[in-house]
Amino acid sequence: MDAETPRIFSGRPFTKEELDLVKSWTEDASLSRADISRRICESFNWVHADGKRPKVMSARVAMLQMEKRGLIVLPPPLSPAPVRGRWRIQNKLETSPSPVDTRPAGAWGPIDLRPVAKGYESEFWNDFIERYHYLGYTVLPGAQIRYIAWVGDKPLACLGFSAAAWKTMPRDKWIGWTPEVQKKNLQLVVNNSRYLILPWIQSKNLASMLLGMAARRLEADWLARYHYAPVLLETFVDSEQFAGTCYKAANWIYVGQTQGRGKKDVKKEFPVPVKDIWLYPLRKDFREILLK
Repeated sequence: MDAETPRIFSGRPFTKEELDLVKSWTEDASLSRADISRRICESFNWVHADGKRPKVMSARVAMLQMEKRGLIVLPPPLSPAPVRGRWRIQNKLETSPSPVDTRPAGAWGPIDLRPVAKGYESEFWNDFIERYHYLGYTVLPGAQIRYIAWVGDKPLACLGFSAAAWKTMPRDKWIGWTPEVQKKNLQLVVNNSRYLILPWIQSKNLASMLLGMAARRLEADWLARYHYAPVLLETFVDSEQFAGTCYKAANWIYVGQTQGRGKKDVKKEFPVPVKDIWLYPLRKDFREILLK
């Protein structure tokens, strides 16, 4: 790769000089991972849209990606990494009730779709995604909000929204933005990165109804948490496993497919599943805002 070409980590381009500086920090035995992530944010002015809060979590993800690429060696973590599936032991909810509940979406009564709180709700969400989502549990990238849909104390579904994909040709062409504008406004696009109707819930029209509920409240929730409001949602549906029926029913817009390779697979040596790309505008003037 051209030494002058920035590398993308956690959605941010890093120049060679910046990567060399990060590497020097990782070689300083007095600095922890947390210390290095703070230095990255402070030195490179990597902050949220409010211009104040450092994007520490994004910096931590970027560091892990750099280490995976062999560019740095991070100091050992101060606390052990979580064990996949650890939430199973802590999750006290009945996780496989019988029989399967088949009542239609309109028969549930009031559904409370709310952001996941810290503590036990976060453990429930992690546990269910790890057990029942085909991608399993991983930390969502960048800014994020997780939801659980409840009826009383009964969970129905888990949804996760996080940072948008860095580049995807059908989406970018549909929006019509240039690379420069795309880089500036990408944070205004949010990815529905996880969606799980719990397997013992087989409720007609529930999936599309919950997507609608999430779309109606996400803008305000995101604004309250991150001090800016997204204007467009995206999602990627594995076309070999799912038809995307609930997204179509919820009025999401199909714009094409991914190329079937990872974003770092520039030599096309490591194919990944082709995914359908669906988009949902959160406001009528979304395109005008994204093209500014």
